[in-house]
Amino acid sequence: MLPKFYQTCFENVLTPTQYKMLEILLMLLQFHKTVTIEKLATVFPQPIRFESRRRSIQRFLLLPQLSIPYLWFPLIKRWVKNSLKTGEKRLIFAIDRTQWRSQNVFVISLIEQKRAIPVNWLLLSKRGCSNLGEQKKLIRPLLQLFKGYQILVLGDREFHSIKLANWLQTKEIGFVLRQKQSTYIRQEKQPYQRLQSLELNPGISLFLPEIQATKQKGFAKFNLVGYYKRKYRGKLEPSGWFLLTNLDSLPDAVKAFKLRSGIEAMFKDCKTGGYNLESTYATGQRLIALILLIAIAYTIAVLAGRKSRKMGLQQYIGRIQELKRYTRRHSTFWIGLYGCLWVGAMEFWSDLAIALVHLKPSKLPYFQRGLRAMTLIQSAF
Repeated sequence: MLPKFYQTCFENVLTPTQYKMLEILLMLLQFHKTVTIEKLATVFPQPIRFESRRRSIQRFLLLPQLSIPYLWFPLIKRWVKNSLKTGEKRLIFAIDRTQWRSQNVFVISLIEQKRAIPVNWLLLSKRGCSNLGEQKKLIRPLLQLFKGYQILVLGDREFHSIKLANWLQTKEIGFVLRQKQSTYIRQEKQPYQRLQSLELNPGISLFLPEIQATKQKGFAKFNLVGYYKRKYRGKLEPSGWFLLTNLDSLPDAVKAFKLRSGIEAMFKDCKTGGYNLESTYATGQRLIALILLIAIAYTIAVLAGRKSRKMGLQQYIGRIQELKRYTRRHSTFWIGLYGCLWVGAMEFWSDLAIALVHLKPSKLPYFQRGLRAMTLIQSAF
């Protein structure tokens, strides 16, 4: 069962048949953790031949309704409205690419609770980095979608371009873009110098206001932040950060850029850590639709994980603490996804599970608490 506002969004744009097909595919993604069309067809619960099931899924993925603006944007807009605290108007986004085989996917994601939620994505018809035109194409829909919000964009060294920074400034968008050490800058009344000449060392930070980040003329001046985390618990980062930003303070820029790691965690969740996106050989519109299915399933799992954690049920799903571990072992996505798998296994093997319970009468109070936990986890979906 999908969350109520998901049902409302989907029923507004899909026919009953399309909606039921979508619901089944989402459940298959949660239980089998794959987006390979062949594997989805193998387990698709419809009493027809395998080849007919496969073609049915392929046709479904080509539906015009299964598009980002038509199906996903209304849902993610509602997600943001439901997730933000009352009065909060600032949204932080991270841009990045992920590439495997010939597929080059360019994504912008909402950073929320140290995790990333995909908002918009493009398939680049080339290998390697994106250009300014593709970056604008990815970001521009957000300006209308989240009109009235303060937007902050984070980008790693691929997005160091002063042209991108200048365009974001004209759109009144905040940004923190990591720079390459070979970038030339000029402070007021001083000659140009490369960033590497600033000799940023561990434990050192700096803030240079109103610097010029290119030798080309016609660009605005921005602030430069230098930050190199000190050695901690015997671990030393390989290099520091040089961040071009229009934020007014060093702490704000550093704190914001640290959140960018959420998009790396999201990529892992969508690939080997979750839905095995890399296993698919789909291309074009079918690949975009499969990523859309992943985005929907991913957000459902995150919501379920948050509810389960809020109710204190994570101890039934995964390990809570480990000796000498200072970070959480499992994310809310993991809790939501594997909570669904645990409940599903109990339902599928119910006869065997109940027989095993009856063979352990001394453990009955624990089993009763566990069954109640299962009921609550199921209600989170």
